Amino acid sequence: MTDPSSTFATPRVAAGALFLDHGRVLLVCPSYKNTWDILGGYVERGESPAAAAAARLPRNSASTGSPTDSTRWTGPHEREGDKLLFLFDCGNLGDDEHHIRLDGHELDRWEWVPLDRLENYVVSRIAHLIRAAVHSSDATY
Repeated sequence: MTDPSSTFATPRVAAGALFLDHGRVLLVCPSYKNTWDILGGYVERGESPAAAAAARLPRNSASTGSPTDSTRWTGPHEREGDKLLFLFDCGNLGDDEHHIRLDGHELDRWEWVPLDRLENYVVSRIAHLIRAAVHSSDATY
């Protein structure tokens, strides 16, 4: 008899941290990509998406808040197959934005980007995910 779990989907899983401020989203510029992105990365085996997002925060920013309120979205990627992306609302950085520290290796710049200019920075599926999270959020930024 075959193991039923052998037929389960195995998409890549990624988690990101969403910081908003007055209609702008915090984006970072990874040194290994040609586009900007949100803070985050792939989820490792045995790690929860929330833990993966939280693990990126101390390394990528001054915030140590815990991610809450995820938005889930699946989408195929032409080279990497199906992906499951989790985006966590991490609130407002407030005065912490002056203390954002990037590692200088993986991430070399950050910028507050108005929501209406997302397509100038991120790929369309990430812009869609960010907008869905903003529109579904009860929070006011």
